[in-house]
Amino acid sequence: MVTDFDVVVERDAEGYYVASVPALQGCHTQAQSLDQLMERVQEVIELCLEEQGRPTESLEFIGVQRVRIAS
Repeated sequence: MVTDFDVVVERDAEGYYVASVPALQGCHTQAQSLDQLMERVQEVIELCLEEQGRPTESLEFIGVQRVRIAS
């Protein structure tokens, strides 16, 4: 069975790439390069599926919005 997952990729203050999978609670990883990140995100998705099972409700990716809050 093949399942597609949307992955959100960001870069932190130290320059590491951070990936999270919204459809799988707590499913995230980080790496120093995008190539390494994509390898790791496949591994972490497999681990999350083993632990949590497949999600019962699928999320449809709509987009990303940036919200600025003045402080």
